[in-house]
Amino acid sequence: MKLAGKTAVVTGGNSGIGFGIARKLAAEGATGVIIGRNEVTLEQAGRDLGGAFLPSRCDVTHIESLKSAFRKANDTLGPIEILVVAAGGAVGPGTVQPFAEVDEESFDAMTELNLKSTFFTVQKALPYLADGASVILVSSIAAHKAFPGMSVYSASKAGVRTLARTLSAELMGRRIRVNVLSPGTVDTPVFDKMGFTDTEVSNMKSGFKDIIPMGRAGTPEEMGGAAAFLASSDSSFIVGEEIVADGGVVNL
Repeated sequence: MKLAGKTAVVTGGNSGIGFGIARKLAAEGATGVIIGRNEVTLEQAGRDLGGAFLPSRCDVTHIESLKSAFRKANDTLGPIEILVVAAGGAVGPGTVQPFAEVDEESFDAMTELNLKSTFFTVQKALPYLADGASVILVSSIAAHKAFPGMSVYSASKAGVRTLARTLSAELMGRRIRVNVLSPGTVDTPVFDKMGFTDTEVSNMKSGFKDIIPMGRAGTPEEMGGAAAFLASSDSSFIVGEEIVADGGVVNL
């Protein structure tokens, strides 16, 4: 229970990696709010978390929605001690496409979801963050390793990694630590949201799995363990850093 008594907000906490993180934080004693767009999955996630995290509907790509969500979270929790920015990902038919075919609409949608929303999530949460808070941004190994057809996604996730360094320097005066969790392939429903057929999704999963030295995809629970470490005092001397949780893809 290393996070007992801590208050947390997890964006994207209604499914996938975000839900795995929220569940681990709750298991370690934290309580708080999960933020997501889908009201049905939000309510179900809240039930699955046993009431430790309250659901809050918010579209993180809309700044006014973010402002409102964090005001409400502060009213409910008081100062936020842990902020996990997990909303985003590889979602939609424009996610994987040749560089020469990327249009402005898909570029804007991908960068808005993965970089712009992360930037403004932290900014709008900032007035409500406790001094000494831990902020965890979820990036991706796509920021480190080239995957053909994922130029926009990779660039936006690399921006998240760099943002953590800058924020770490700017927020040092308040002792707010900003770190990054960069997952590799994790077995979540995201593959079903990419606009591909079942066969294409199966082939894509197999292709990613084949390059993982550990021979399997990661789990949301494993990402939760890494996030809980960054959220806790166990990582009190770690700032502006990154945990790459990918089964060895980048470094082996």
